[in-house]
Amino acid sequence: MVKDSNYRLNVGIIIVNDNGKLLLCKRSNSNNWQFPQGGIDFGEKPLNAAIRETFEEVGIKSNCIEMIAETNNWYKYDVPINKRKKNFLQKKFLGQKQKWFLFKLIKNCKVSFANDPANEFEEHKWVSYWHPITKIVSFKKDVYRNALLEFKETYSNMFSNKN
Repeated sequence: MVKDSNYRLNVGIIIVNDNGKLLLCKRSNSNNWQFPQGGIDFGEKPLNAAIRETFEEVGIKSNCIEMIAETNNWYKYDVPINKRKKNFLQKKFLGQKQKWFLFKLIKNCKVSFANDPANEFEEHKWVSYWHPITKIVSFKKDVYRNALLEFKETYSNMFSNKN
């Protein structure tokens, strides 16, 4: 992992259920949808951050998911200046640099937003593989497309035996 002082290190999380649907969450007080994601704490490994953020943001515990794959690449996106939060501005971050993880839901665990003190999400749905590209804010589209492209073969192999 190469640190880039202009970008906050972050993980993106794609969770797939038994039906091949992906978890997509609606941001609070917004019409924007996204996958769960979150910052990597100092000294934390990206996989550990992904597991922690999955529980914090959507209430899914580590015993409910299995890590299937992670992206080979780190993907960056710039946050438009008018959308940068206070901590981004203070630390002079231009955006985020993300490592993406694909998790399989292995137990029927419920999605819950109760653990998130930031109250980031208010709704969720399970969607088809490419659907998130149509819902994500424009400045994240390339990152989502690249992560989904990296996971496409793995995802297809997971569900190739199902009709």
